[in-house]
Amino acid sequence: MAFGMGQERKINIIAFGAHPDDCDGRAAGVGAKWAAMGHHVRFVAVTNGDAGHQSQGGGALARRRRAEAQEAGKRIGVEYIVLDNHDAELLPTLEVRQQIIRQIRQWNADLVLAPRPNDYHPDHRYTGVLLQDCAYMVTVPNVAPDTPALRKNPVFMYFQDGFQKPAPFTPDIAVGIDDVIEKKLGALDAHVSQFYEWMPWLDGILEQVPKEAGARKEWLRKQYMDSRETTPAVRQALVKWYGQETAKGMKYAEAFEICEYGKRPSEAELRQLFPFFPANPR
Repeated sequence: MAFGMGQERKINIIAFGAHPDDCDGRAAGVGAKWAAMGHHVRFVAVTNGDAGHQSQGGGALARRRRAEAQEAGKRIGVEYIVLDNHDAELLPTLEVRQQIIRQIRQWNADLVLAPRPNDYHPDHRYTGVLLQDCAYMVTVPNVAPDTPALRKNPVFMYFQDGFQKPAPFTPDIAVGIDDVIEKKLGALDAHVSQFYEWMPWLDGILEQVPKEAGARKEWLRKQYMDSRETTPAVRQALVKWYGQETAKGMKYAEAFEICEYGKRPSEAELRQLFPFFPANPR
């Protein structure tokens, strides 16, 4: 389906994270907004998450994390796929590259989201490398020939991160998500093994996690959402796309940077892909 046919056509968006829950943290808000407008959204975890826990692992953890991802997807209205590659062992191999190429082609993607290849976790880094390697290759018919090649390269964009070297994240797009923040919180809440067990254990605060479901969810809001302020660069991007008056009232946002290896979108094309902005920002 050729991109640029007009906003009446539904958009195909596919996002890749290294683990079940990675896409949710960076794009559950915008994913929920697209889904509510009837656009087609798929989240893909490139590994099955079978290493991300302090006391559980292997197949049992992988099955648990797949179920959590499915529940998170239901809560925001997106399809969630978990590929069966081992957590903490991801490498940018031809085999995994072709898995991702097939996912992008099968989804007939207009927009592809992924992490930058700058990160503390090797799985995150290599997911970024893999997506860079797939840009352009998704259009080559003799690569992964069992799936039809795309006739046009999708737009590829990076999730926001806080790493500064070799270059800081540049927010080409910032989307206010205050209106769907409860949906995003619900998606994160579905990943019980991560947000209430593994990450608190890593941070040395496992004993602080409440037992009761409602209290636990509010703890998650304060610990992992309200504690992360919108950066000045993202705030400037909100002003660009929404205008000063609207942007100043926004607390929560998700931001994305254009990857130079995909299609280079015009501002008009970005507005088609992110159909959330006023025509005349003030």
